[in-house]
Amino acid sequence: MTSYAKPLLRLLEALEKLPGIGPRSAERIAFYLLRTSKEETRQLAQAVVDVKERLRFCGACFNLSETSRCQVCEDATRDPSILCVVEEPKDILAIEKTGAYHGLYHVLLGAIAPLDGIGPELLKIDELLSRLTDGVVQEVLIATDADKDGETTAAYLAKLVRSRNGLKVTRLASGIPVGSHLEYADQATLARALEGRREL
Repeated sequence: MTSYAKPLLRLLEALEKLPGIGPRSAERIAFYLLRTSKEETRQLAQAVVDVKERLRFCGACFNLSETSRCQVCEDATRDPSILCVVEEPKDILAIEKTGAYHGLYHVLLGAIAPLDGIGPELLKIDELLSRLTDGVVQEVLIATDADKDGETTAAYLAKLVRSRNGLKVTRLASGIPVGSHLEYADQATLARALEGRREL
């Protein structure tokens, strides 16, 4: 039985490690890359290297940034009294597209998932709490995903923030389907959820 050449097998193995890419998708991508020019392939490879070398986490909110502070944290027109807590940097983009939120963000870099061995200590929760000590933030809007892990994280954060700081704690309102992820919500639905957020 014949097999693919070793360089192609290595590429297929690498592609299959990406989330959502199975063997068939890996084959389609690999053969697409084989058909493209060397220059296009080099550009793709360079883009991947640039992301790894040039992007870092913002020192304040843990959004992705090319500098020590991200564009949102550097924007003096943002309302510093409200802090929106999200799971991943991609969630910030989803919320920003609505145009309905003008405060600052804090990225947890994940969600509490006991079955996956992810506890609160692995998230940026201590950093969140330290941002709440100066008296500037008046409301913490918890915008974690509406799935089991997101709800667990939201409940944990609400209890923690309320007990230590007595701040107003809100959660995105209905409009985000249970079990869904923010990145897949359309702009109108997400805008409605932001406007109708509720206190926890």
